[in-house]
Amino acid sequence: MVTGASGGVGRAVVRELGERGAKVALIARGTAGLGAAAVDVGVSGGTGQVYEADVADYDQVRQAAERIEAELGPISVWINTAFSSVFAKFTDISPDEYERTTAVTYLGYVWGTKVALDLMRPRNAGAIVQAGSALSQRGIPLQSAYCGAKHAIKGFTESVRTELLADRSNIHITLVQLPALNTPQFDWVLSKLRRHPQPVPPIYQPEVAARAILYAAEHPERKEYWVGTPTVATLLAQRVAPALVDRYVARTAINSQQTDEKPPSGVANLWEPADETTDYGAHGAFDRRSHGRSPQLWLSQHRGQAFLALAGATAATALTAFRRRADRR
Repeated sequence: MVTGASGGVGRAVVRELGERGAKVALIARGTAGLGAAAVDVGVSGGTGQVYEADVADYDQVRQAAERIEAELGPISVWINTAFSSVFAKFTDISPDEYERTTAVTYLGYVWGTKVALDLMRPRNAGAIVQAGSALSQRGIPLQSAYCGAKHAIKGFTESVRTELLADRSNIHITLVQLPALNTPQFDWVLSKLRRHPQPVPPIYQPEVAARAILYAAEHPERKEYWVGTPTVATLLAQRVAPALVDRYVARTAINSQQTDEKPPSGVANLWEPADETTDYGAHGAFDRRSHGRSPQLWLSQHRGQAFLALAGATAATALTAFRRRADRR
């Protein structure tokens, strides 16, 4: 079960699930994007079924989930990726726009998690994966609505996780902190900037995020996953020197989030789906500048192997040095 399945990270996730032969329920608003995503799942080898719903509406999410269980069977994994936002300075965002962003990007995760738990608890089994962001712990200019929602998701997820631990539940919830990604959001998120918005470089392809999310779904016992070296650097820097990071992003992040091109006109998915008639797919406009792999992600997922390899290399180096000293003697 994937929210935000019609485009971006959600679209990449359902394609990966299709390649694994999974039954995939796709929730989003855009008819064209959802239909194309379901085709992607089927072509990849899985079964995809479309359920149109606005994740900001609890009743719509609940009704969709009940249909999913009746038509496809029990939901074993629930993945929340849906979001929307506004690119603008805080003072330029209207109350309605802020409320809508919060309803979709934060409450959408809350409603999805609540519905998932209501369905999973009688079976005492299941996994919930939240697509997070490095910006859940480090706010940047022009994205106050998005950063606020992602901060809220982190706190909410930690609270729910501790309740599940206290109940000794076999249901797990985990958070995947993602880096800047080449998704269509920079073409369809409401922007009040004078230039076209872009991800803060370095940029990764959405497939990197999808692989991380599916790994987390298979290993949901870990509290949190960090994806991409920039995410690690951002989160660690925030812990060590937050005031210094404040000054750095104040100086650099406004320009680094904009290209030299004019912003897109006439497209914004805050109130209505941008992919109602047009399929945007998983990728945005920054393919040439985006990384398709993350060595850091592999290391994060294989910490035991990485530690053994490092220990082995250290031991081999020490043994070589010892032999050289012995030979000189």
